[in-house]
Amino acid sequence: MQKISENYIDGRFQPVSGDEQAPLFNPATEEQIGIVRLSNAADVDTAVAAAKRTFPVMAHSTVPERIAMLRRLADVVAAHGDAMASAMGQEYGAPTYFIDYSARRAGSVFFDMAKVLESYAWQRRIGAAEVEMRPIGVAAAITPWNSDFGFICAKLATAIAAGTSIVIKPSEMSALQTHVLLQALHQADLPAGALNIVNGSGAVAGAALTAHRDIAKISFTGSTGTGRAILHAAAERMARVTLELGGKGAQIILDDADLDTVAAQALASGFINSGQACIAGTRILVPAGLKAALQDRLVAALDHWPVGPASDPSSCIGPMVSQKQWDRVQSYIRLGQAEGATLLAGGEGRPMGLDRGWFVRPTLFTDVDNSMRIAREEIFGPVLSIIAYQGEADAIRIANDSDYGLQNYLLGTDPDRLKRVARQLDSGRVVINGAAHEPLAPFGGVKQSGIGREFGSFGLDAFLEPRTVLA
Repeated sequence: MQKISENYIDGRFQPVSGDEQAPLFNPATEEQIGIVRLSNAADVDTAVAAAKRTFPVMAHSTVPERIAMLRRLADVVAAHGDAMASAMGQEYGAPTYFIDYSARRAGSVFFDMAKVLESYAWQRRIGAAEVEMRPIGVAAAITPWNSDFGFICAKLATAIAAGTSIVIKPSEMSALQTHVLLQALHQADLPAGALNIVNGSGAVAGAALTAHRDIAKISFTGSTGTGRAILHAAAERMARVTLELGGKGAQIILDDADLDTVAAQALASGFINSGQACIAGTRILVPAGLKAALQDRLVAALDHWPVGPASDPSSCIGPMVSQKQWDRVQSYIRLGQAEGATLLAGGEGRPMGLDRGWFVRPTLFTDVDNSMRIAREEIFGPVLSIIAYQGEADAIRIANDSDYGLQNYLLGTDPDRLKRVARQLDSGRVVINGAAHEPLAPFGGVKQSGIGREFGSFGLDAFLEPRTVLA
């Protein structure tokens, strides 16, 4: 059993001073595989102090120096890809395709941000004014358990590019993954204090970090409820925030779509990362006249989405991250039936043949009304709702009738029509016919899906403050 009892502060591993501990589990077996010692407010103070001391060094670094740091980070993370994949499979249990993607993406975000720096306009002339983009100050980041490597690396890459130092509090449920990643990041030889990572709970370490008077910028990815609390804490001192929160994405299947093709795409978007993804398209909107035909195809396509542990490369849906999350998903499956939705596939309990592990049966509900809680609340599991609509305008209305607005999906064959509908959707991103991720394009949501944007030049802007000089 592995014990994680160190933070990474001021360029070295340091003992955690907090006394509280938390167990770490393999979600595919429910066995305890480790324990993590949790940081207290004093640990956070130490990390922030180190970041504050190093901020002038980072702020005065040159763009070529920052690009060199980013490239070193990319190289060391890529070199640790196998170890990272192994830790993710053991501690998180994601399917192999997602583990492979996460390990590759973690290193590539540094190259992406280096590319942004090569052409970023730090000085801009606007009429009689000279505008300079300056580092915002010491940054804090809080990252979730559903993609530990990706979120840590993306936020670190942006901080380095901006010329600031950062303190990161990852999810305590991902401590083994974070430890493996830190072995790589340490080898990049960043200025001491540029990167600081503290293990701890949100209630203690997270709260101390977001309320800290020396933190100028907070970047958070996680639940809407926690994001709301962070926004309140930041407002006390007007700290800048970027919040990437929950989602309840709609997949609009237009009446000209090829149902054989879209059935597979709809499940891929809905079941991404075992459904534990804010970008999952969990509401499938289909013309009423095509609903029965689509349902037949969706049920048939479920055969291509086997559930199992990360150790089985054929698995496409892994376990939920914890007993608590498994219980939550089960409660929504019960709720959907109580609300009057029709259970088309799946249901409560574990899939056949899986007696241990926090595995969920891939579940499809039909005859869902958009007012039902299963259509409005983020479930964070492999549970999809099929909603019939009457005409294009009705589909747009239903898609937009949500408290969230992170990522929606469109499926059809007419390019002009698809783009016209896309422009009417209230979400930060719209994916047409399974288009690939663009790493330099802004990512973030509207409404309760968050504030601000990450990635590319938009993400860099959020770590900078413009100063205007008139002469």
